[in-house]
Amino acid sequence: MTIAYLIYLAVMLLVTVGVGRSLFKNGRAFLVDAFGDEALADSVNHFLLAGFYLVNLAMVAFALHVGGRAEKLIDVIELLGSKIGSALLVLGVMHLLNLFAFTMWHQIRVHNRAT
Repeated sequence: MTIAYLIYLAVMLLVTVGVGRSLFKNGRAFLVDAFGDEALADSVNHFLLAGFYLVNLAMVAFALHVGGRAEKLIDVIELLGSKIGSALLVLGVMHLLNLFAFTMWHQIRVHNRAT
């Protein structure tokens, strides 16, 4: 189980940092368009990155306790798959909700500018 936990922590650390950097770098243009203000977009981008890291680390820490014991290699693989998959699913849903919220914000801003 110790090896399974170490694998889980290593994978999730790499995923967290990699995805966080990618979202931070590639999301800036989207946020600038949504807010129409580069300084505000950069500030929100930093807040989103911090929130992403905090939520992901909390999910990883919580998932350490959740689950059963793994006696065989197949049990370890299944346990790792469910833990990693659950964290990725939650983060994916959060990302989609953020995109939806910022898209709505952009549409409201464009509508208000037109009227």
